[in-house]
Amino acid sequence: MTNVTISDSMNAMNQTRRHHISLVDLMKRPDGWGNAQGKEVGALLEQSIQRNPSVDVFEVSFRGVERTDASFSRESVVEIVCRFRANKGIVVIDLDDDDLIENLELAADKKAQPLFLWQGDSWRLLGPAPSRGNVELLNHVMSVSETTASAAASALDLKLTNSSTKLKQLWEAGYLLRREEMAPSGGIEFIYHCIK
Repeated sequence: MTNVTISDSMNAMNQTRRHHISLVDLMKRPDGWGNAQGKEVGALLEQSIQRNPSVDVFEVSFRGVERTDASFSRESVVEIVCRFRANKGIVVIDLDDDDLIENLELAADKKAQPLFLWQGDSWRLLGPAPSRGNVELLNHVMSVSETTASAAASALDLKLTNSSTKLKQLWEAGYLLRREEMAPSGGIEFIYHCIK
């Protein structure tokens, strides 16, 4: 589990399109229990995401949620994060209850899906940690909000191919998002950015 604070000067955040979703509104009650209810709520969450194709990051608010179990958390949130991995960012906000966090973490671990919990400008990673070789790079991207392989290589004294490979691994595993832009050279360049 990682807990970090990120500064307010985040260029990517100004460009990222976000959408807020209240989980308790999808649940229709403050308690979430079991696979069946989790799948029902997960289907509603998936529909909300699909109705907003231009949105990059979805903030799932836990405000008003009083209790859940790990199977509900797995089916309602973590499974949906898995389905959209590398295409859309889904983060959890408005959550500071240790029991609810533990159930989300158990679900994220079971699905091997990283999930970011944001509390203001502080983030906490639930679920699996990146490989030891990729931790420094993930922390770098989280601190600068976005980077290219060449910028990360320069900042961390890595070879460009190593930086590119590690960033791609982090993106494929669901720790980062990426977009394509035209490079100054005229080719395509990937911009990797944190999920917030």
